[in-house]
Amino acid sequence: MIVGTVPNRRQISRAAVVLLVGALALGCSAQGPEPESTANRSPAATPTASAPTSPSASPSATPTRTRQPAPTRETAPTVRSAAKQAELNRRLIEAAWKNDRATAAKLIRAGAEVNAKDETEQSAYLIATSEGYLELLELTLRAGADVRSLDSYQGTGLIRAADRGHADIVGRLLRTDIKVNHVNNLGWTALHEAILLGNGSQRYVDTVRLLIAGGADPQLRSQRDGVTPLNHAHRLGYDTIAATVQQAISARPMANPDRQLLRAAANGDADQVALALRAAARLETRDGQDRTALLLAASGNRLAVARLLVQLGADPDALDGRHDTPWLVTGVTGSVPMVEILLPARPDLTIRNRFGGTSLIPASERGHVDYVRRVLQTDIDVNHVNDLGWTALLEAVILGDGSKRYAEIVRLLLDAGADASIPDSNGVTALAHARARNHADIAAILRRAR
Repeated sequence: MIVGTVPNRRQISRAAVVLLVGALALGCSAQGPEPESTANRSPAATPTASAPTSPSASPSATPTRTRQPAPTRETAPTVRSAAKQAELNRRLIEAAWKNDRATAAKLIRAGAEVNAKDETEQSAYLIATSEGYLELLELTLRAGADVRSLDSYQGTGLIRAADRGHADIVGRLLRTDIKVNHVNNLGWTALHEAILLGNGSQRYVDTVRLLIAGGADPQLRSQRDGVTPLNHAHRLGYDTIAATVQQAISARPMANPDRQLLRAAANGDADQVALALRAAARLETRDGQDRTALLLAASGNRLAVARLLVQLGADPDALDGRHDTPWLVTGVTGSVPMVEILLPARPDLTIRNRFGGTSLIPASERGHVDYVRRVLQTDIDVNHVNDLGWTALLEAVILGDGSKRYAEIVRLLLDAGADASIPDSNGVTALAHARARNHADIAAILRRAR
């Protein structure tokens, strides 16, 4: 990708939306306040990728002024250092547009600055927020990214992410001290942009819920037209988003946000989960059985709730009183969509349940074909032996019914490297078990694998 082309497209897109807002304002009876002046709202102080300047002239210089001395041995290295810094910063911004994390990491180690901006007010950090590059964002945050840094619209990274519907980026930024209700020079907050520049799809619904959970003001009017987020959502026909915003407006103080969080997670009410978090519920609070909200959501296959919690940093490895975790219970439910939600949180695939097994073993026992197929694409141990002395392959044979779905699981496990020669604690192999149970199709598959 050529540096500069994406920012230009962004400029065009923003210009089009400004025209849209003007059109919306014509249909709005209430006159909004004048846009807030941006004269005093400059980008956060960050290094730029500009070339070094030559030594400045004296304030009293005239056409006959004394000629400035040539750089000495003391000043020349400083000039070269500034030029090198500018080149490092330029290359980092170029790598950021390409989402080339390996190169970006090398450049940062070499001294490139994640907050340095180019002539379009883009930095590696800001690029990561607008383009949805979560791992690059993590890299820049570790390297000292300034979340107060502003783009050419005087907008934060949170606003940039919200306007593109990058819910995972929004969730990550809400874990910093970024200003949730910052207003850019278009008169919009992140919440306004998620509605005005979004399309009402699931990722924008998630983004709005995250912003509500993070403290976004649901009644703050956009400054150019004086319209509230709720009215914008209604005008655009985004009913789900409108319902979320309305609940935030109507919410009453919560006596026990932690309890409300757990109840809402179990019931699959993502809006109430957002409101509980907004009311300062603890993300990792536990119920009487030591279950977290994420574990309750995973157990009930509450996808919208799980997305919200994971994007805000909920722990996929939190153990409850039965030694289950949000990740481990997916092996019982067999929910591939839940797997996709949890994997970005990097769950520990080696954590064992109360039987000493990984999630692959109960999934194989229960005949969850699609789950087994998906999880085998991770680095999970296909030959792990649980406390009963069984592998996933042995459980599929011993506890399965020999039907086509169990035959398919046996085939998937073998293709992934399952060792059919591993016996149970009594020395009996999977093939011997299949023969003893008259599972002819599975026995045939196992014989071919020898």
